[in-house]
Amino acid sequence: MPHDHTAAAEAIAQVEEYLRGQENKDLLRFITCGSVDDGKSSLIGRLLYDCKLLFEDQLASLEKDSGRFGTTGSGKLDLALLVDGLAAEREQGITIDVAYRFFTTDKRKFIVADTPGHEQYTRNMATGASTADAAVLLVDARKGVLTQTRRHSTIVSLLGIRHVVLAVNKMDMVDWDRAVFERIADDYRAFAHGLGIRDVACIPVSALTGDNVTTPSANMDWYKGPTLLAQLETMEVSSDALNRPFRLPVQWVNRPDQHFRGFSGTIAGGTVRPGDPVAILPSGRTTTVSRVVTMDGDLEEGVADQAVTLVLAEEVDVSRGDVIAAADARPEVADQFAAHIVWMSEQPLLPGRSYLLRLGTSTVGAQVTELKHVLNVNTQEHVAAKHLDLNAVGLCNVALDRPVPFDAYADNRATGSFVLIDRISNATVGCGMIDFALRRASNIHWQPMKVDKAARGALNGQKPCVLWFTGLSGSGKSTIADLVEQELHRRGRRTMSLDGDNVRHGLSRDLGFTDEDRVENIRRVSEVAKLMVDAGLIVLVSFISPFRSERRTARELMEQGEFLEIFVDAPLEVCEARDPKGLYRKARAGQLPHFTGLGSSYEPPEAPELHLNSADETPERLAARVVAALEERGMI
Repeated sequence: MPHDHTAAAEAIAQVEEYLRGQENKDLLRFITCGSVDDGKSSLIGRLLYDCKLLFEDQLASLEKDSGRFGTTGSGKLDLALLVDGLAAEREQGITIDVAYRFFTTDKRKFIVADTPGHEQYTRNMATGASTADAAVLLVDARKGVLTQTRRHSTIVSLLGIRHVVLAVNKMDMVDWDRAVFERIADDYRAFAHGLGIRDVACIPVSALTGDNVTTPSANMDWYKGPTLLAQLETMEVSSDALNRPFRLPVQWVNRPDQHFRGFSGTIAGGTVRPGDPVAILPSGRTTTVSRVVTMDGDLEEGVADQAVTLVLAEEVDVSRGDVIAAADARPEVADQFAAHIVWMSEQPLLPGRSYLLRLGTSTVGAQVTELKHVLNVNTQEHVAAKHLDLNAVGLCNVALDRPVPFDAYADNRATGSFVLIDRISNATVGCGMIDFALRRASNIHWQPMKVDKAARGALNGQKPCVLWFTGLSGSGKSTIADLVEQELHRRGRRTMSLDGDNVRHGLSRDLGFTDEDRVENIRRVSEVAKLMVDAGLIVLVSFISPFRSERRTARELMEQGEFLEIFVDAPLEVCEARDPKGLYRKARAGQLPHFTGLGSSYEPPEAPELHLNSADETPERLAARVVAALEERGMI
């Protein structure tokens, strides 16, 4: 019996020693990327298989799936199926979504992200790369460096990954030819050097046979370097997160009762101790830290990547989205910056369009004010463009609706990266890396005026507002708006009409009819309408304004209740039959390629204040409905 107790104690001690050893291993996060069918999933499967990290049930399932979906031949295991977990991936033999796998060896722990090779899934690749320390870039030995290889390398460099392993795969398909490998390696090193990637290790491998993946290859005895696994185990990837200035983006205000008030979040850089002086950004208020609290109790020191709650020495105003930072090393605070943006939506990025921007824990309104250039991923040339298409990378100037704290991406990934969100669909449409703040003229301030909008409106006996008439060409917008204005004028009200055609004779005479020009046109008109509302006027805006996003932006410029969206609705065939200006006829003849309703889409309002059916009622009756709506709302 004593012997049994001794054996049990020894076994427990061995387990504890093993667990301590696992805790002390460092962690390497890496991605695999490259072009289609380069063998990324097969390579990860080979690593897992050769490292004996698969359970018996996994092997049995793999054997079954290989017979059903496999592409490696009868009786052979298709190791790619260990990673491609979606049904569509197995059926089509491609990777669609990012697949994360954890594995460990005697020397290191790993988290690997297998990312898609298809161009249409480049956005998924960027997601996987955003948290990686290194990248394993695969190239098919038969094809060499391709456009997608260069695109992924460009994104890798923009995302701050400086350690790249070029795995020249399928060497078995080129008879283990050394000259083929060296030609591809030289080609890629030259390209990577231009991107600023200095640490490139080139390894010839075969994921199918396992050569140079975990064990040296007898078929390529001319190669004297490390295997892929040995390179990953010994790669020096030192994290400097602890050496950066302290940053804590506030996720929530933690107030369980009246005796405790703390500010919770994950430390995005540096360290923090009780007594440290800190600044609250963007307000700039300073105080000191009194406690660093966790679920396990107070800490003497909080470090990067830890989730903590800070208790401050003084009662200062702190909200979600603020950043608590080292008082002597603060982040930038600005409402404009230059950034590289990777576009992830099938709908192009249009300068002037309003998006939501999420940076850390804050969400603000944002517009790309200038697209400076698009990056040609093959040549690294800077190409002029008016919009960003799916998977394109561009350098942009971005303006926010209020100042936010941030760092340059090169200094801190967490506080220097952001995503753009479509306001209508709430979908993530782009990701960005901040380069530097853009300075506004410091002598520009809002000038307070004694005579304000309310005073001007009261003098006119009305409440200022915008009547925004939208609809297809020929629907009757301008006709109805003109009748409304005539009635308001008869009643002695002060008005101004902004009509689409009239504005293009002056304010927007430099704009055409592309989507980019339409967005800019509505942006200008919205700003002018806001100034006229400030003047105390009732402003009648008659524009096709085909996009919901821009109409929403115009609404958000006004105060609550000042914007009335009026949808003048008529079927396309009715508008075309009217064709008062002959525009539909020209569009059908190909003379107006971007004409709304035919060559360009119209997005009808989803919840307008007024919905006028101009196909069934006279303009006079519809105008009367608009005037009645103004009376009901107390505007006149």
